[in-house]
Amino acid sequence: MRFTMMNDDVKINCAVSTDAMDHIEGAKRVTLAQREEQFMRLRSKIEARAEQKIIDAEFEGQPAGIILRSIDFRRQL
Repeated sequence: MRFTMMNDDVKINCAVSTDAMDHIEGAKRVTLAQREEQFMRLRSKIEARAEQKIIDAEFEGQPAGIILRSIDFRRQL
């Protein structure tokens, strides 16, 4: 699932894997139709982790952005 965050006046492209969202919820695979709803339920946790990765300058790819995987949430649970 793709989303954006702001860092001052700079838009940061971000993505969270479906595995990460399932990991946070302890869910077994949700359907594609349920993903947006799942993202909205988990939005505060996802955005908090993305914000920390922005602060820590953990950018990936070209153009640089933030990618959240299930491992990014393991130490928080």
